[in-house]
Amino acid sequence: MSQNPAPNQNKMGTQPIGRLLLTMALPMTISMLFQALYNVVDSYFVAKLSQDAMNAVSLAFPVQSLLIAFSVGTGVGMSALISRTLGEQRPDKAREIAGTGLFLELAMAAVFSLLGLLFARSYFGWQTKNETIIRYGGDYLILIMGICFFLFAQVSLERLLQATGRTDKSMLCQLTGAGINIVLDPLFIFGYAGFPRLEVKGAAVATLIGQGIATLVGILLNLKYNTELRASFKMIRFRPQISLAIYRIGMPSILMQSIGSVVNFSMNQILIGFTEAATAVYGAYFKLQSFIFMPIFGLNNAMVPIISYNYGAALYDRVRKTYRLSISSAVCFMGLGTLVFWLIPSLLLSIFSPTPEMREIGVRALRVISLTFPFAGFCIIAGSVCQAIGNPLHSLLISICRQVVVLLPAAYLFSLSRKLDNVWLAFPLAEIVSFVLSYFFLKRTVRKLKN
Repeated sequence: MSQNPAPNQNKMGTQPIGRLLLTMALPMTISMLFQALYNVVDSYFVAKLSQDAMNAVSLAFPVQSLLIAFSVGTGVGMSALISRTLGEQRPDKAREIAGTGLFLELAMAAVFSLLGLLFARSYFGWQTKNETIIRYGGDYLILIMGICFFLFAQVSLERLLQATGRTDKSMLCQLTGAGINIVLDPLFIFGYAGFPRLEVKGAAVATLIGQGIATLVGILLNLKYNTELRASFKMIRFRPQISLAIYRIGMPSILMQSIGSVVNFSMNQILIGFTEAATAVYGAYFKLQSFIFMPIFGLNNAMVPIISYNYGAALYDRVRKTYRLSISSAVCFMGLGTLVFWLIPSLLLSIFSPTPEMREIGVRALRVISLTFPFAGFCIIAGSVCQAIGNPLHSLLISICRQVVVLLPAAYLFSLSRKLDNVWLAFPLAEIVSFVLSYFFLKRTVRKLKN
């Protein structure tokens, strides 16, 4: 077992903040952009089958988001707690946290696998009577949920690498999974090069193979490079107190994304009441906006361990410099995203082989919703700052107000006008409310940082 590191030996406590944030965020941003590329490529091939196929994947998105919510939320709590504990020079405790976090991830994977095998096909029957969508969606979701072990394992292994500042290794893990997925998608969807033609089911098979290989890479990278946590693989078991501490930090992330899944499900029901093309547009939007949001999530994921480590080490000036630089970078980048969505919305939609109706609806939708991007950039960073230094409920309250109190009711009320364009106005309205609350809670949280 490795010796305890000397105080402040970890680069997160010593390097200049600008360089540290850049070197940690850049690999994570690249890997997130590659993940966004996979999301779009995946839908690009599925859309070539038919609009029904695109709708099936779009309707499955809330459930996939739920899986990601529980895997990433647990990983957020585990990662932040590990980074803070390492900042306090307690490596043995960090190993116990890692072992507990891995246990929790695997236990949740088992639960979701069972739910998927039992209810995946029924889920689509609750939303539509279109038999093609039900068949495509059921085939897809049974595989994604039934074999979700690899998703949970991959996420937890990446978070262990991020917790110790090895974001370049985390990037390698993500790039491996996404790259394999992109290559295999057309082979399994269309049956190229002697592969079986599985159509929408082929997208799920490609995803699972990519996640499985990424999991193997994550295990190897952790064993080789994560010396602080190497013993954790022998310590995978349930520890009640550590589990509570992990979920105290991570539960707001889980609840926020879970609420998002419920809202997306409800929005699909509102939109499909106008036309199935509106649901396809909503699904296309989420794929396209990932190119804008994924880099911010990469920046965010790099910021959290830096803030947690320096907060644990009582280096409060470094905490302030980190979140201020992160916020300004996020808002500037998201502003560029708004500009792109306003200038070339039709070109962006052409990726998904849109029908004339889908294109007409989509151009207006992308322009209206993209107005929220700069506000969202601020809110993402502000919420994670609250989580990283001990105020996780703030980000949860913001998410509830944004999505449950404002977005969904506003979208429903606007839909009563029977004008689809009015529904999209709910997004900027909700984001303004989110921005105001985020600003208030961020100010309140950082007051605890001593000079």
